[in-house]
Amino acid sequence: MSHKKSIETDKVHLIWLDQHLGQLMLDDINKTILEQIKTGKKATGVSNATVNRVMSIIRAILNRAKNEWEWIDNVPNVRMLPEPNSRVRWLTAEEAQKLLAELPSHLEAMARFALATGLREANVTGLMWSQIDRGRECAWIHPEQAKAGKAIAVSLNREALEVLDKQRGQHSQYVFSYKGEPVKKAGGKAWRNALSRAGIADFTWHDLRHTWASWHVMNGTPLNVLKELGAWADYDTVLKYAHLSSDRLKRHAGNSKIAPNVTNLLQYKNLA
Repeated sequence: MSHKKSIETDKVHLIWLDQHLGQLMLDDINKTILEQIKTGKKATGVSNATVNRVMSIIRAILNRAKNEWEWIDNVPNVRMLPEPNSRVRWLTAEEAQKLLAELPSHLEAMARFALATGLREANVTGLMWSQIDRGRECAWIHPEQAKAGKAIAVSLNREALEVLDKQRGQHSQYVFSYKGEPVKKAGGKAWRNALSRAGIADFTWHDLRHTWASWHVMNGTPLNVLKELGAWADYDTVLKYAHLSSDRLKRHAGNSKIAPNVTNLLQYKNLA
């Protein structure tokens, strides 16, 4: 979800909350009220993740009222509903090559860039030349363009730079364009048709970001470094890729072996 869509969704949640909490004072909101809100939102047919998003908004407001505004003395515990494990779908290098071969040229360039940088769809489609520093081999995403609302520094590897070099001269402002106009959506009909021709199922444009992260981990990138590269706000999000790399644990696997002196001691006890 783009940052703009996230803001719009939060506005909808706030309107719903105002209808249910608008007549209450902040210090009237307790655990009972919060459970009623949670139950009421769940009853509208939304997912647990959506309910949790609403509860997160309430928690953020209450925490600010206590810590910054000093309007209330205590914040009741806000319990979240369980959510299913995040889906991670990624491509092998062979699958990626098949997909790229089926994409129209403008989408192929965008997909290659996404696989090289891990940028989200909106950050790729909205990327402007003013955000590129070819000499320093980096790009940046402005805070209002980022999901977390914070600026992102993007290191450009060789593949990303090659894509940019081929895009030069196609549009005066935007890096990626189609028939002289900026591309507004990458994962549309042409994308889905290419997936079908490549024989790839259950794969979205956002899964290019999952693929980028998965390849990083499988090639030895430490999780703390991946977190910075992907500009994730919390470490828990990165942990869903941890299982893809046994190599990072291999060097520690021998730490549980019985040391020679311990072995000798055990043998001595058995003889005794």
